[in-house]
Amino acid sequence: MKRRALLLAGVAAPFAAHAQLFGAKVRRLGVLMGFAPGDPAARARFNALITELVAKGWGEGTNLKVDVRWAQGDPERAAQYARELVAMQPDAIVTNSTPVTAAVLRETKSIPVVFTVVSDPVGSRFVQTLSHPGGNATGLINLESSLAEKWIELLAQIAPKMKRAAVMFNPKTAPYAEYYMKGLNVAAARLGITSFIATVTKPKDMEEVVLELSRDRASGLVLMTDSFNFINRQTVIAAAAKRKVPTVYYDYQMIAEGGLISYGVDITELFRRAGGYVDRILKGAKPAELPVEQPSKFELYVNAKTAKALKLTIPQAILLRADKVIE
Repeated sequence: MKRRALLLAGVAAPFAAHAQLFGAKVRRLGVLMGFAPGDPAARARFNALITELVAKGWGEGTNLKVDVRWAQGDPERAAQYARELVAMQPDAIVTNSTPVTAAVLRETKSIPVVFTVVSDPVGSRFVQTLSHPGGNATGLINLESSLAEKWIELLAQIAPKMKRAAVMFNPKTAPYAEYYMKGLNVAAARLGITSFIATVTKPKDMEEVVLELSRDRASGLVLMTDSFNFINRQTVIAAAAKRKVPTVYYDYQMIAEGGLISYGVDITELFRRAGGYVDRILKGAKPAELPVEQPSKFELYVNAKTAKALKLTIPQAILLRADKVIE
């Protein structure tokens, strides 16, 4: 929090003139993060949002007050913080993840909500359509359902002997899992792989799933996009390395920390872009009229060091496609 305060304080003066343009009223922004506050990656995402707001002329101490809460992957804590933030009557609320967004939208149908890292906002009934949200929420999708097919395909290329693959997620924090499973199951069947769901609710469950998979060397693991999985990513990464289970992830941060391969979007960039949505809303735009932004760029990250430890050979085609290879 000290670093964020210094960041905002350092830019407040240059943007004092902007405060006059927007009026004397100080706007209030609520932010409900689904992550843990002590996670450096989560902090980087929050800072990307704040940095973009600063670039748009919003500075704490001049024309903006930011109230942030961290749900830490706990739906009950998210519900509590959602009530707190709505009670403050902010001018807008930024959310991330489906459960966190759902918690806020249960509390308000009038305060503008900008969501990020949400997979299926139409299916979750956050918006009417992507092009015309129609309510008090809009924002940015993190992944589309077809990416699940890519996950299983990439894993099959790296581990060609794989005959079965578990898909890990916490049903409390990934209630949208079916959005991905249909395409993933079809792709797995086409590749001759049996896919099945492995639900987890605590870190120990994750270790037990990986242990069970390790008993059959023809097994692999798909980590579903899920705030619980992200918060506990080191548990999975360490277990997969210890048990030598090939695993595909959805976030490059997991590869930087020792995971094998990932395919997904730059989530820190999503938070930055969310700042643009907040700026437009604070200047008078209506969420109902702001189309939901769909991902246009997907990144492939490979950890060659991890592959070597697992005694896997990364196909040249994947190496050539990769946005980054960690040696």
